Amino acid sequence: MSMSSLAISTGFMVGCCIAAEIARRIAKRMLNEDGIVPILINEAIAAAELCACCFELIIVADNFGVAAYAIFLFLLTVWWGKVWGDASACPYTHMEDMVEGRTSIKEVALRTWAELMGGCCVYRIVQVFWWFEFAETHAGRAFEECNADLQVSPYVGAVIEGIATLLCRLASKTISEREPKFGSIIDSFIGTSLVVAVYAFNYMLVSAFNYSGGYFNPVLATALKWGCRGHTNLEHIIVYWIGACTGAILSVVVFRLPAVRKILLGDELKDKKE
Repeated sequence: MSMSSLAISTGFMVGCCIAAEIARRIAKRMLNEDGIVPILINEAIAAAELCACCFELIIVADNFGVAAYAIFLFLLTVWWGKVWGDASACPYTHMEDMVEGRTSIKEVALRTWAELMGGCCVYRIVQVFWWFEFAETHAGRAFEECNADLQVSPYVGAVIEGIATLLCRLASKTISEREPKFGSIIDSFIGTSLVVAVYAFNYMLVSAFNYSGGYFNPVLATALKWGCRGHTNLEHIIVYWIGACTGAILSVVVFRLPAVRKILLGDELKDKKE
């Protein structure tokens, strides 16, 4: 594939990030900072930005390999960590807050709804861009039938998504408590590494052992793969919603265990004193 195609994909992702940042600033200027509405709008914008870029990342991964995919994903994750603020574009982070008593089930539901609206609706914009076929890598992509990544039992896929999400969230919580100098970059690197590890394994052994696809975010998985050929809607929910959300909620419980805190934070003496 030509480098011009990669440049077009890069330009599209940069354009999505710029458009999302402009939308955030307009929303901040026009809306009162108090209340739930600004929160929901920020979540919708973040989810739209995430999903639009990840649609294009699929093009990059399919045509330019895992290394290019990893570099773009890492840079995007670092950027999102700097500009999203309190938005996460991921439902299970709000579920964790609910388990820890920092938010209500109503706010979790509203944020999840806003994220789904932003993530799913943005596909029409991506589809129009692909339809113009500015790059040879977009040829035929706008209206092709998508295929699911799940090629194993949905219960096995749910366990994979759950365990990977659990590890990712434990890493994020550890970094948050330690507060290292480059914490957001380290967190981005860990999250990217887990996603790329799953993708790379899937890519290298495609004929022998496909499994879940490694999305670790229910909204992203739904925006990219809902209704695709290869799994039912119920199987999709089991793997990408129940699996990932269960892993995230378990991370709250696991992170409180003294043995785990000792390993991750060296908290043994602190726990004994408390």
